[in-house]
Amino acid sequence: MKKILLVVSLLISGAFADKLNVAIAANVSYAIGELKAEFNKIYPDIEIHETLTSSGKLTAQIKNGAPFDIFMSANMKFPEALYADGLAVTKPVVYAQGSLAYLSSKQLDYSKGIDLVTGSDIKKIAIANPKTAPYGKAAVEAMTNGKVYDKVKANLVFAESISQTVTYALTATDVGFIAKSTLYSDKMKQYKKGVNWEDVDPKLYTPINQGIVLLKKAENDPSAKAFYDFMLSEKAKKILIAYGYLVP
Repeated sequence: MKKILLVVSLLISGAFADKLNVAIAANVSYAIGELKAEFNKIYPDIEIHETLTSSGKLTAQIKNGAPFDIFMSANMKFPEALYADGLAVTKPVVYAQGSLAYLSSKQLDYSKGIDLVTGSDIKKIAIANPKTAPYGKAAVEAMTNGKVYDKVKANLVFAESISQTVTYALTATDVGFIAKSTLYSDKMKQYKKGVNWEDVDPKLYTPINQGIVLLKKAENDPSAKAFYDFMLSEKAKKILIAYGYLVP
């Protein structure tokens, strides 16, 4: 009996001994390390290889045959398009809701709300490329609804991803619209709420539902299914909340 149990255990272990390629929206780069560590407590033999960039770029790569197993997008539009094209085998599900924040290396008067970007001291404003990054699209929407977009559009500096937007906000521009989740990493703790950053009024933009899908390549892969299920689990939700996300 012990031999049979040992064989079964080895077979199960072997089924999950794998490497996964996960396409992940750049805003999750600050939380992914902790998510992977928690996942590997359960499945130590599954190695996660993440590719982090804008959701639009990742979608283009998937459509061009990139060998990803799972896609964690910064919105629902891109995974829904992949599902409609048959490139994803699960209907997109919300794994987190993201929100926008202002960030600057300078001390700004955040009591002005969205009007702060029209100040005479604001010459350059960093946002993620709204064509490829959902947080960039949300930033444009917030400025438009706040009736400041036409006043400041000439001052916008476009980054390729939300992580690059953080860099620009702190080094190359006067302020930036970033994913709030980026503020919860250790290296960002020096920047204080109300001094260097503040929430953008959530009434100014559509809630950023972030979607996950299992891709066609991994349709019958138990390791991919394990990670997909983990990302929708209570353990993953607790980590995401700790990094400033809301979860369904």
